Amino acid sequence: MQRETVGRPMELLLVEDSVPAAKIAMGGLKKGKFEHRLTWLRDGVEAVAFLHQEGIFARAPRPDLILLDLGLPGKDGREILTEIKADEHLRDIPVVIMTASTDQTDIVRSENLNVEAYLIKPVDLKKFLKLVRKLKQFWKEDMIVPPSEPLLTMSDPDMSIWPAEIT
Repeated sequence: MQRETVGRPMELLLVEDSVPAAKIAMGGLKKGKFEHRLTWLRDGVEAVAFLHQEGIFARAPRPDLILLDLGLPGKDGREILTEIKADEHLRDIPVVIMTASTDQTDIVRSENLNVEAYLIKPVDLKKFLKLVRKLKQFWKEDMIVPPSEPLLTMSDPDMSIWPAEIT
């Protein structure tokens, strides 16, 4: 008798210090209607500890996708991106830069570090969702694990502000 497999939700790490920008990303992901668990961190030092499963993040899941702002407190997103791409255990995790920076140096540097995309805020939610769906190819849907509850629920009444045309 063959067991039915249950695919696990996609693990997303959002590293964003701006509450409004984080709400936009979370609202867009919610409208995208695909199974995911989201961890939202607002500080670069915490993000590095999470990725290396250090301290309070010792049991943190390995993200399938990292959504990274460049201008972060604690440790700059540019430094985090450099560390991710230099680490043999992390470099294959897709990274999407979501930032207000239009600086050509940031764009070129990010491209040279092989990010999946460089999105300038305010992010076009339709393009963002299309990109995330495309990146699901990195997601191991065939894993057999029990379904789990999201790390972060989006019950905030402000989440209703997202455009209705996003599906």
